[in-house]
Amino acid sequence: MPRATRGGPGTGIAVAVAVGLGALALDPVFAARTWLLPVTMVVAAVGLGGVALRALLDRLVDSAGDDSPWWAGPARLAVPLGQVALVLVVLTVVFTPERGWAGVLPTLGSLADLAGLLGDGTAEIREQATPALPLTGLVALTTVFVALIALAVDLLAVPARQPALGGLGLLVLYCVPVSTVIGEVALISFAAPAAGFAVLLWADQRARLVGDARGGSGSPMGTGTLPALRTGVVALVAGLLVPAFVPMLAEGSLAAGLGGAGTGNGVGTSLDPVAEMAGQLTLPEPIDLLQVDASVADPGYLRSVSLDEYSGDGGWRMSNLDGQESIAGDRPLAPLPDPRSSRAVTARVTVLQHDDRFLPLLDSPLSVQVLGSEDEDWRFDPAARTVFGRDVTTGGLAYRFTAQQPRPSTAELAAAPLVPGDPLVERYTALPELDPAVTALADQLTDPAQSPYERVRAVLGLFTDPANGFAYSLSTSQGTTGDDLADFLRLKRGYCEQYAGAMAVLVRAAGVPARVVLGYTPGQVGEDGDRVVTTDDAHAWVEAWFAGIGWIPFDPTPIAADRAVELPWAPRTDAVDDDTPDTATPDVGAPLPAAPSAELDRDDQYVPPLAPQAVPQQQLRPWLLGAAGTLVVLALAAVPFAVRRRQRAARLADGRPGALWDELLATTADLGVELPGTSTARQLALELAQRLAATDPAAVPAVRTLALAQERSVYGPPAGRPGPDPTLTEALTTVRRALLRSSSRGQRIRAAVWPASTLATAARWTAARAPRRPRPA
Repeated sequence: MPRATRGGPGTGIAVAVAVGLGALALDPVFAARTWLLPVTMVVAAVGLGGVALRALLDRLVDSAGDDSPWWAGPARLAVPLGQVALVLVVLTVVFTPERGWAGVLPTLGSLADLAGLLGDGTAEIREQATPALPLTGLVALTTVFVALIALAVDLLAVPARQPALGGLGLLVLYCVPVSTVIGEVALISFAAPAAGFAVLLWADQRARLVGDARGGSGSPMGTGTLPALRTGVVALVAGLLVPAFVPMLAEGSLAAGLGGAGTGNGVGTSLDPVAEMAGQLTLPEPIDLLQVDASVADPGYLRSVSLDEYSGDGGWRMSNLDGQESIAGDRPLAPLPDPRSSRAVTARVTVLQHDDRFLPLLDSPLSVQVLGSEDEDWRFDPAARTVFGRDVTTGGLAYRFTAQQPRPSTAELAAAPLVPGDPLVERYTALPELDPAVTALADQLTDPAQSPYERVRAVLGLFTDPANGFAYSLSTSQGTTGDDLADFLRLKRGYCEQYAGAMAVLVRAAGVPARVVLGYTPGQVGEDGDRVVTTDDAHAWVEAWFAGIGWIPFDPTPIAADRAVELPWAPRTDAVDDDTPDTATPDVGAPLPAAPSAELDRDDQYVPPLAPQAVPQQQLRPWLLGAAGTLVVLALAAVPFAVRRRQRAARLADGRPGALWDELLATTADLGVELPGTSTARQLALELAQRLAATDPAAVPAVRTLALAQERSVYGPPAGRPGPDPTLTEALTTVRRALLRSSSRGQRIRAAVWPASTLATAARWTAARAPRRPRPA
């Protein structure tokens, strides 16, 4: 019985899985994975929403009591419109809930805000190089981009019944990192779309082969499934092997990779906004970065960026940055809740060789004035208290700022309460499932009856008390648990990233909001009285939140005394007296992990780039390689078409009844004409004659001629090899033309581009040669 919709729920689910896998190709494009959740949500909205809407439409058609009611065709348009509506709901929930109805349903106001975010994202594409900052506008634009691809793939796979052609959408996702990422193409950029394409191939071949009457009984796990799975595995293996033959790509900005002209500023002397729990540092000669003229002798830490999301396998990452607020406004940027326990500091910073998208500032900045650049180019994120450039870096600039540094007493910190249900508390205490040893250590160090300040001091004491055996080392010892955090806490060797990351996790596990901060210690005083900050001063520390006071810094790393910042509320006794950190390495028997390849240290020391930056003249190379890759994929997609043409030519040249009958059956399979697989040639001819009698009566005798010739060749006496029979060839041509005229345009295109008979033949050939398990007698 005709259905109101085409395809099945399995194909719709396969589309969602395939696009979700393909979207993982974008992972190297961003500096943090905060884009992944909204992208996953819109992919699920398109895929699963389409399945639900089509099932509802089928039910309505069935209840109408008519095989094909008049409204069934127009009603099909409701499915993609419903999917678009679901995507808008997801975008409203994630990006513009303030003006959405009940924070869920889109309104004119929320759509206007979303349009503004997309405009910001368009500007941010032109301004950023990869890995890009996860600015809210850019994440919103990426989410819409993936949603459109998901819609296109879903339309190709389900209504048009061409899942394999949906691989073109995955190719678009794959081309983004290929055209924009520095260095070698990441494995995930190949493997993830390849796995998604394997899912689409499986859905395509399973639908074709199971529905093919000549493929067997039609059981869901019958002839069609295993060949389809084999084809999918071949596609996946190919995706894993191809990276070995792909050359290194030059750096590209997001705009250059997507067809625009961008700056593509390379980030040399800068901080990598990631804090990993394992790794190794090198110690080259220090590079002068900043010259600081402050109004106080002890200005404290210079903050660059805060990391507020922890994943057990990836360490600490920063979340989305709000790129809408400029530093050019009149109101204070980050005033403290209670300014009484603070001090005012002003400073002028001259950039020497610093070149970063983040502007190093003291705690709680109130105002910033950038000299040599438009203030509108610099944005401020209030939650992260981070100033970052859009289309600019700090190279060659100078800037002035005022700050309101917190200076609380221990009594004030001890009296600060923990407010249950506070959204800030919930956000900055979020943790994934931790190793049981880490949770047990947090429970051992702290007690729920303690104040938040007492819990933070207890965790800080674990790292700063020499009796606990923690030592500064340029390399972390290789552990055996598979959890870098648990290994560090057990082996007790590492540098500032591990110290700060471990303390922040334990503080959160104790119920106190915390995050990791990257920046610089204040540097050394020069002959002119100004401080000079070098790459040796790059550092990571912890900030904990106290109600009514704000974010307060704590430093668990045992760094040199002349680099350590004095924190009266967190005195330490483990600072060393010399200028050289402990560079002892782990035991010789334990191999060291590979050194990180980031351009900057993993925070304490500068690591020069492994290879020189690509010159601007080479920016055409990614385009040429991307075009070559596209041509290769299109050539592979054209293989079934070429094989089918060669197969048809061979059968026509053969001219015997059996070959011409096989060509007729292949044509019906390509056009999707359903014929019973167990019928004789005469019965099949009767089926075709009934189909063509109304549209092309002249083809009926031609079908009978072919069927009778096939019967004589099969059941008649053996004869020598006859030559081609022009009468039979002409009859086949007549029937083929009639079948093409009786088919829709989509069926004819599908038969030409992706012939089912060729795929079925290849699958059966593979299945016949695959090792089989012997069946019992």
